[in-house]
Amino acid sequence: MNYFNVGKIVNTQGLQGELRVMSVTDFAEERFKKGAQLALFDDKDHFVTTLEIASHRKQKNFDIVKFKGLYHINDVEKYKGFSLKVAEENLSDLDEDEFYYHEIIGLDVYENDVLIGQIKEILQPGANDVWVVKRKGKRDLLLPYIPPVVLKVDVAAGRVDVDVLEGLDDED
Repeated sequence: MNYFNVGKIVNTQGLQGELRVMSVTDFAEERFKKGAQLALFDDKDHFVTTLEIASHRKQKNFDIVKFKGLYHINDVEKYKGFSLKVAEENLSDLDEDEFYYHEIIGLDVYENDVLIGQIKEILQPGANDVWVVKRKGKRDLLLPYIPPVVLKVDVAAGRVDVDVLEGLDDED
């Protein structure tokens, strides 16, 4: 079964078994809602167990979660540094022109039918995502995920068509 990262447990929160999670999902409300199932992976990325969310709230830049059956700090302290992941079967369908990161990373990037590289990472600096394109013999290209730059995404074909606007590629 495939699992996808949704957060990292960075610390405990109080004495009642709550955990402070650094979320890496655009769907925190859905992933951490009461009753949701998440897989726990240790710091070596080995599956530990499946947990059910008992409660969730936001606090500053963190998601504070509590798991069913774990109601004391002593129950959860050992999970600091562990990752929370969602099983592929629990991913929800997205709207048209929305994608999960794992669908985008690895796609080939073309400009005018010329292969320029492959998406290796997605950054979230603010207003829009930035796709990092690994290129041969050149520095990585940073492409903002905005309509004038990303023209077409075809996940099934493994292809993204782009228009690298002037100023985006500093090696030209």
